[in-house]
Amino acid sequence: MAHLGAHLAFRARWQKTDHDLCRHSMSFILHRAIRNDFFQSYLYLLEKLPLVKLYALTSQVINGEMQFYARAKLFYQEVPATEAGMMGNFIELSNPDIQASRKFLGKFVGGPGQAGTGCALDCGSGIGRVSKHVLLPVFRRVELVDMMPAFLREAQTYLRAPGLGVENFHCRSLQEFALPAGRYDVIWIQWVSGHLTDKDLLAFLSRCRGGLRENGLVILKDNVAREGCALDLADSSVTRDMGTLRSLIAQSGLAVLAQEEQDGFPEHCLPVWMFALCSDPLRHA
Repeated sequence: MAHLGAHLAFRARWQKTDHDLCRHSMSFILHRAIRNDFFQSYLYLLEKLPLVKLYALTSQVINGEMQFYARAKLFYQEVPATEAGMMGNFIELSNPDIQASRKFLGKFVGGPGQAGTGCALDCGSGIGRVSKHVLLPVFRRVELVDMMPAFLREAQTYLRAPGLGVENFHCRSLQEFALPAGRYDVIWIQWVSGHLTDKDLLAFLSRCRGGLRENGLVILKDNVAREGCALDLADSSVTRDMGTLRSLIAQSGLAVLAQEEQDGFPEHCLPVWMFALCSDPLRHA
């Protein structure tokens, strides 16, 4: 692979350098931070991006948080709590997104040996666009978790209607959210996995596995890079390639039951893939 040579040269350099002399240097701290938090993505990122940019995004701390997460909060403070805001002002993509999600979800719930329809969790829910249009028509109870209080306040109005079974609003970031054991039939994770470092995404998927009921599923829907990994400095997110994403899924103990590419999006958009993940590697759709 193209970035392997760069990695080997980088590693050889540090093997020849005295640990005690360089352990407090900017480059050493950068290398360690990226290795620990982006352990599968960092080789590609090291090759493609200047070290100073990566250091600023991963190693410095703002208000007790890694800047990777603090910058994302700053970004979303400026995002309006509307459907258009949740779609990044690409509101025209909302309907094809919803239709594809409904169709994909319908393949795995409600039948013999499939996920039940008791309770679903909407991760990175925003104002509840997915909850309203995809989950609430299927599940008796839905819970939302998002790190932005303004989004959850708006969700309480946006989802207020007779018969809508919204049970809990959790104001937590996903890297900190502790899922109750065996509570959810479906855990829906859409357009938020890129806001977690590799390490935290792996840990969160592992916790999701423990939060599933019998025959429960995790539905992961997100942008997938065509090659390598892409780092967005504006909203502080990583778009992973298919190999990296599937590797993290496997390490979490989840198995890919099915995957499907979103259709109906313009060609210039990044590919969007949906994954149905289960805790039983022998299970079939």
